[in-house]
Parts: sequence; C-alpha cells; structure tokens
Amino acid sequence: MLFKSIIVVLFIGMLISLFAALRFLVKDLGAPKRRVMKSLRLRVTMAVLLIITVLIGAFTGQIGNQAPWDKKLGDQSARSSPKPNIEP
Repeated sequence: MLFKSIIVVLFIGMLISLFAALRFLVKDLGAPKRRVMKSLRLRVTMAVLLIITVLIGAFTGQIGNQAPWDKKLGDQSARSSPKPNIEP
C-alpha cells in the first residue's frame, strides 16, 4: 500500500509541476524562462523517482499485475479437454 501511495503522490506532483510550468510560460512572456526550467527539472526528477518506485515495487512483489488477460499459461492448459486415448 505504501508503494501505491508514493506512486499516486509522485504522479500528482508531476501534474502540478506541469501546470505550474504552463502558468509560468504564459505569465513570463518576455522574461527569461528560469521558473519554467526549474519546473521541468522538478518534473523530470519526479518522473525518474516514479519509474524507480514502480520497478522496486514490481521486483519486491509489493505491486503486481492483476489484469484478467495476463493469466499464467498453466491455467489454460489445465482447462483444455484431455486428448482421447486410442488403442489399437
């Protein structure tokens, strides 16, 4: 649950940084774009942290894939009908 919370917080932080950069870009038309660059640096840092968090969570088993189309192959082979035994 901790990894999922961290992922959500980082994602929301990235969105806030994105819209802050848009606001700085529109507001500071003629000025140097220092605030936009700081926002971009923050967003890239959060994206790297998000990727690292997802990878660590996946490798440790804290988060996983529960999609219905991603089942194990052994489950499908057990459901198939047995082949008829034909003896001469």
